[in-house]
Amino acid sequence: MSDSLPFSSAYRHGFARIAACTVPVSLADPATNADAVLDAARACDADAVAVAVFPELSLTGYSIEDLVMQDVVLDGVVAAVERLVEASVDLMPVLVVGAPLRHRNRLYNCAVVIHRGELLGVAPKSYLPNYREFYERRWFAPGDDQAGEDIRIGTLEAPFGPDLLFEALDVPGLVVHAEVCEDVWVPIPPSSPAALAGATVLVNLSGSPITIARADDRKDLCRSQSLRCLAAYAYAAAGAGESTNDLSWDGQTMVYEGGNLLAETERFPDGPRRSVADVDLDRLRQDRLRQGTFDDNRRTHEPVFRTVHFRLDPPARDVGLRRTLDRFPFVPDDPARLAQDCYEAFNIQVAGLVQRMTAIGGPKPVIGVSGGLDSTHALLVVARAMDRMGRPRSDILAYTMPGFATSDHTKSNAIALAEAVGASIETIDIRPMATQLLEGIGHPFADGRPVHDVTFENVQAGARTDFLFRLANQNGGMVIGTSDLSELALGWATYGVGDQMSHYAVNSGVPKTLIQHVIRWVIAAGEIDEATAEVLQSVLDTEISPELVPPDEHGNVQSTEDLVGPYALHDFTLFHVLRYGLRPSKIAFLAEHAWQDAAAGAWPPGFPAYERYAYDLPTVVRWLRVFVRRYFAFAQFKRSAIPNGPKVSPAGSLSPRGDWRAPSDGNARAWLAELDAALPDLAD
Repeated sequence: MSDSLPFSSAYRHGFARIAACTVPVSLADPATNADAVLDAARACDADAVAVAVFPELSLTGYSIEDLVMQDVVLDGVVAAVERLVEASVDLMPVLVVGAPLRHRNRLYNCAVVIHRGELLGVAPKSYLPNYREFYERRWFAPGDDQAGEDIRIGTLEAPFGPDLLFEALDVPGLVVHAEVCEDVWVPIPPSSPAALAGATVLVNLSGSPITIARADDRKDLCRSQSLRCLAAYAYAAAGAGESTNDLSWDGQTMVYEGGNLLAETERFPDGPRRSVADVDLDRLRQDRLRQGTFDDNRRTHEPVFRTVHFRLDPPARDVGLRRTLDRFPFVPDDPARLAQDCYEAFNIQVAGLVQRMTAIGGPKPVIGVSGGLDSTHALLVVARAMDRMGRPRSDILAYTMPGFATSDHTKSNAIALAEAVGASIETIDIRPMATQLLEGIGHPFADGRPVHDVTFENVQAGARTDFLFRLANQNGGMVIGTSDLSELALGWATYGVGDQMSHYAVNSGVPKTLIQHVIRWVIAAGEIDEATAEVLQSVLDTEISPELVPPDEHGNVQSTEDLVGPYALHDFTLFHVLRYGLRPSKIAFLAEHAWQDAAAGAWPPGFPAYERYAYDLPTVVRWLRVFVRRYFAFAQFKRSAIPNGPKVSPAGSLSPRGDWRAPSDGNARAWLAELDAALPDLAD
């Protein structure tokens, strides 16, 4: 992160803009091809691109065959490289251009790396295909044995070899490695040891001709390499202008990051095209820090690389953000992916509960149902678990326990849902017990005064939990917890004798925003009757509320999100804290881009149009502070004592036995200070 850049700059927040470019080639005409590369380079410069990669042999064309050994062509390549170096003085991007180059007694197929008037280095292709349609060993020497060399190109001299990394001194984490086409098709690509040595942006200059299904193979390779190397992978293939003697070309370009496709262009273009995406260097660094086996692999293979340093000097302005941002990082926008995630989340919970119930002798599940999201979802999970075990759903002991603020609406929903799934349902009025407790401790409410403080709320939550545990004792049962991952993050649960405790916390790995969509998925799956679907929809449409405080004089009910903030923003923050350990300032930057315009970008399938809202930066920062305080300085003591429950999201769980282990007596000072320093105008 560079504090000299404005908050609005993506480069301040650990991003680097990468472009994979394809341009029409003029065969055996380096001067004309240099013009095309320069035109694209200038467009990339205007677009604040950090690294631009071009196709294999882009200064001559890949398909010129024996013409590549003609001195006229090779002399033209030298002049073209010199010209590109000279013309790059005022250009921001690191240019990675393909060229055939003479070195000692052989010709090499090279990636030429140029930046701001300097030839930074030249990486020769290591592995030359000489099978089926390929015949590269006729012309080129493999470059895998050229580590530690230097090369002269006309008046220029630079490091030469497959052992080169190019590191930006002013963009932390931007370390580039170049390989050429076939290099990624071998079992151990050169980019693998390069990643172990520190490369984060892997680029591939490709001349790959197109045949049926080869485009999918390329995507599989790029995706796999970016995932395995915990890196970005930018791929640029040759396209228009290549010889069609016996082959055709599609100009495929794409950028992957950690297995995720960030950008791609249409194939068979009729002109220049480029895939442009902002790569998150912080994510890559964090993934490598967390996955210790990544560096263990380095210790095994001991890769040796030379590092060439440069300064990128990104512009001190808002350059936008060129990547798709999910408003709901736990909830995919793609309908097929969302359906798959909901199926897996639901069945992970069901499988965990079945295993636990089977292991302890098949107790009856005891669950409190409120008519809210969490208990509704937990009841659906319990019902499916009973089906899997071949047990009657009537063995589910469901209880609705109205208190001082329970509405007829939620109570009726709870009863209707329990009846719809075939559970046994009873109503236990907790007010007599709660009143006795309040009288016993001398609480003002017992004297008729409208004091609705935390004690008033927790007495009710504790009474419900006390009833559930005693009912489990009486009926040979186990208490099913309903609190979700988002509530655990915020500490929004009554500790001990309260909703924080259960025998098995089936919802503890599922964030609030995903629970809503799993319920929508259950409705859409069509495996429930119309009456049940109507109840579930009514639950989804109900304000999230603990219903522990009576409505005010205006009839306004107690709203969880009015008190602790929108779960949409809190789940956004939770994902980026738990999965990537990002700074609060970066989370604020991302949240602003994700949430500032309700009309922009995609929403998850089935998300109601009337609930599509937006948040500006001050609102984001306000609730981000609430999250940071509660997550780091308050809620850990509750998480440190949570019961067992299945991990669901790849982002992690908050179990003290799993992904998140933290001191119960921590504080949030460093996180708040970082946020205030980045946004002093919005500081407390």
